[in-house]
Amino acid sequence: MNNCLKSMLALTAVLLATSVYGQNWPQWRGPDSNGISSAKGLPTSWSKTENVAWRVELPGPGGATPCIWEDTAFVTSTSGDDLVLLAVDIKAGKIKWQTKISQGDKVVRGDEGNAASPSPSTDGRHVWVNFSNGALACVDYQGKIVWNMNLQERFGQFKIAFGMTSTPILDGDRLYLQLIHGEGNAKTREATIACLDKATGNTVWKTGRPSEAHSENEHSYASPVLYRDKQQEFLLSHGADYIIAHDLKTGDELWRCGGLHPPAGYDPTLRFVSSPAVAPGLIIVPSAKRGITLALKPGGKGDLTEQTDFHLWKFSITPDVPSPLILDGIVYLCRENGNLIALDQKTGEQFYEARTNRDRHRASPVYADGKIFLSGRNGMVSICKPGKEFELISQNTLEEPLSASPAISGSRIYLRTYNALYAIGR
Repeated sequence: MNNCLKSMLALTAVLLATSVYGQNWPQWRGPDSNGISSAKGLPTSWSKTENVAWRVELPGPGGATPCIWEDTAFVTSTSGDDLVLLAVDIKAGKIKWQTKISQGDKVVRGDEGNAASPSPSTDGRHVWVNFSNGALACVDYQGKIVWNMNLQERFGQFKIAFGMTSTPILDGDRLYLQLIHGEGNAKTREATIACLDKATGNTVWKTGRPSEAHSENEHSYASPVLYRDKQQEFLLSHGADYIIAHDLKTGDELWRCGGLHPPAGYDPTLRFVSSPAVAPGLIIVPSAKRGITLALKPGGKGDLTEQTDFHLWKFSITPDVPSPLILDGIVYLCRENGNLIALDQKTGEQFYEARTNRDRHRASPVYADGKIFLSGRNGMVSICKPGKEFELISQNTLEEPLSASPAISGSRIYLRTYNALYAIGR
C-alpha cells in the first residue's frame, strides 16, 4: 500500500469518526462555549415516547446540562441528600457508574432549583463537577475521584440566597470561577474570582471584585465567560452591577462597565442570572428583570460605563435568565417568558419579538442543524428557524419539568429533565 493511499485511508477514518460522534459537548455552552454545535440530522419532532432513543431515570432532580464526550454523557444529580455525578453510556442508554461527590442538597424557591445546578465539564480524560454548596471535584472516566475540595473552605463562606449556581469554565489546564456573593453590605466585599489548576485543584490566582452593589445585587447566579480573538483574551465576570474583564494570567482587572440598571432608581433585587455572550469584536451583556442588554466592543481600560466609544448599542429589554445567542450577525434573546427577540448584531435594530411557549424559561438557547432550540420549564422545547423573520418550526414536550439547557452531539439532542436524561433522535 503506497503512502498516498495510507494517508487517504487515515483521513477517511478521521472523517468517519467525526461524522459518527459529531462534535462533543464538553461543557455547558458547548464546544466553543457559545451554544452552537455543528451537528446535523437532528429531529424536529418528538414526544415522551416518539423519537426517543432512550430514557435514563436519574436518582433525583437537577438543572445541570450534561457534558458529552464520544460515547459517554456525564450529568450531576441529587440522590436524596447526596450530590452525585453519573456517567451514562449514550449507545446503550445505561448508567455506567455513579459517584458521590458531596452531600447537603438545598431546594430553592419551591421548584426552581437545587444544589445540582452548575454543569460539569470534561476534556476527554477527566470530568470537573461542582455543586452550589461549594463542592468541586475532579473525577476520572472510571468514576474515581482524583481530588475533591470545598470552595467555601478555601475562599470563605458563601452568602447568597439561592446557592452558588455559577458554572466554572474549563480552558486548557485551568478552571476559572466567579464567586460573587455577599451579606448585602458593599463595604465587606466577599466576592472572589479565582483560577485553579485543573490537575491538582490548587489555586493559581485569586482576586477580589470590589463593587458599590448592595443588598441582593451583591449576588450573581451567572457564569463567567472567556473572550478570545486574534489580538486579545480575557475572562469576563458578571454580577454586582458590573461586567468586568480580568487578565487570564493574573486575574488583574482590565476594565469594567456598569450602567446596567434602569435609569429610574436603583432596584436592590437586580441580581444577574443571565451570562454574557461573546463573538469576535462583540460582547453582549445582559442584566436582569427590567434592565437593559448592552453590546460592547472588547478592549478599553478602566471604567467603560461612560466611555461610549466602547458601546456599540443598548437595547431596552434583557433576557433576565437565559443567556444570549449570537449567530450569523443576529443576537437572539430568549426572554424569561418564552418570547424570542432577534436583534442586528452591529446596530441593535430589532427584527422581531415573537411568542413561543408562554412558560418560564430557565435554559439558554442553543443552535444546531439550522435550528434554534428553546427549552421551557414545562418540558416543552420550541424549535425556531434563525433569521430576520420569525418562524416556529415545531414544539415538542416531554411532559416533565426542564430547566437545563440542551446538549447536542452526533445526531441527537440530550435533554436533562428533573426526572431523567433523554436522548432524542435515532
